[in-house]
Amino acid sequence: MPRVIKSDGKSEPYDEAKLRRSLMHALQKRPVTQEQIETVLSDIQLQIRRLGERDVKSRTIGEIVMQSLFALDHVAYVRFASVYQDFQDVEAFRRQIEQMQQREH
Repeated sequence: MPRVIKSDGKSEPYDEAKLRRSLMHALQKRPVTQEQIETVLSDIQLQIRRLGERDVKSRTIGEIVMQSLFALDHVAYVRFASVYQDFQDVEAFRRQIEQMQQREH
């Protein structure tokens, strides 16, 4: 797996456990099986590998995760987006949900 370039420019090794924790947190108490979680985790890692880069920005990984969560569970998607995009108020949640609804149609 490539190294991850954080938003502050620092580089760190890819950490599957960190990605797993993020997914589990977003999917907490959602009607998603462990098998579905493992499949999503594998798919995300495959997409990262397919980039073919030695270094991948954390933002790129976050976008891949958001796409995967959108397909799996919309509540988990909004939960992840709220942390990933650092929502500061209810208006940010509303905008994200509106964008999600437009993507569905």
